[in-house]
Amino acid sequence: MAIIILPDAQDDLLSLQEYMLNKWSESDWLKAEDEIFGKLTNVDSGFLTGAPVQELASVGIFEYQNVFTSHHKLVYRRISGDTYVYAVAGHRQDFPTLLMKRLLKT
Repeated sequence: MAIIILPDAQDDLLSLQEYMLNKWSESDWLKAEDEIFGKLTNVDSGFLTGAPVQELASVGIFEYQNVFTSHHKLVYRRISGDTYVYAVAGHRQDFPTLLMKRLLKT
């Protein structure tokens, strides 16, 4: 089992880090980072299963799931025992727009 952070999700994390370090503090960022990776570890180990992403489930795509931290939505998919992370979105972000951009990206 492994957690694979895909390039777009890596960009999300870097943007989140930059935002939090500019607006908050390093300790706030470290707390958020610990919470994100703790949640992903629980998903990867099978202790936690998220719900299907509502916007995708409404069109019959159920394999992408999401879990929440106190401030973020994590979108992932389990493939052959590994956890692939597709997006890390803040609760205040326009998630449907982020999702559309990811789906339409070529």
